[in-house]
Amino acid sequence: MFLTECPRDAMQGWKDFIPTAQKIDYINALMSVGFDVLDCGSFVSPKSIPQMADTSDVLANIDKSNSNTKLSVIVANVRGAEKALTHTNVDILGFPFSISETFQQRNTNKDREEAFLQITEILNLAKNEKKELNVYFSMAFGNPYGDQWSWEEVDHWASRFAEMGVRNILLSDTTGTGSLEDIELLFSKIPSGYADVDFGAHFHNRYEDSYKKLKAAYDNGCRRFDSAIKGIGGCPMANDDLVGNMPTEQIINFMAVEKLSHSLNLLHFESAYNKAKDVFQF
Repeated sequence: MFLTECPRDAMQGWKDFIPTAQKIDYINALMSVGFDVLDCGSFVSPKSIPQMADTSDVLANIDKSNSNTKLSVIVANVRGAEKALTHTNVDILGFPFSISETFQQRNTNKDREEAFLQITEILNLAKNEKKELNVYFSMAFGNPYGDQWSWEEVDHWASRFAEMGVRNILLSDTTGTGSLEDIELLFSKIPSGYADVDFGAHFHNRYEDSYKKLKAAYDNGCRRFDSAIKGIGGCPMANDDLVGNMPTEQIINFMAVEKLSHSLNLLHFESAYNKAKDVFQF
């Protein structure tokens, strides 16, 4: 199992500004847990996502000295990528590409072809700095806008990005609309056609749906999952307060029930969980 913890996704829509020092303390606690990646910030317009305006300060104070966890940040254009790449702590850039044309416009103010061209430039920038690029397929399991959706449409874009040289694609259920059948369909049909691409699942869902969605993806070959403690967060641009992230504790429970090995330090996870209580007041 390849596990990404997403404090950025949890924080970004939080209404009250979380003090920078508290963000740093929380992320440093997560660094000791043993996640493969921490999605820790973003370089997007502070007008759109004011909670992430201090990402540069947060990055500068994350301690990587005793951790193998890589740090990822979200960007939505070339300028954001250039800013992110000035930080030596950044290992991975993430770009939200939408299968839904409507959501691409809402989320990044560009259409899919424009976003594709931006990602081409960003991939080249990342390669020059020896960094990785994750492309998130937002609305990969359908959308609430009435835009055309099919697994073939998702596969079409997977093919284009694979040809470009993208090696990490996260199939994202942005509004929790994906059925178990859709999850099974995409993971059974698409990844097998791309030997050089690592596909993962970035699910937004209701807490009670977590286990069955994890199992649907896992039983069809997915071994890479994103999550956030307590399932807090989701996409603020999707306007669905009821749908949060995949809860990390549910993934830990899933691995225990299915007897799957992992490298997480559960004592350190408990400590980070307690800090999350202070940050998010649950």
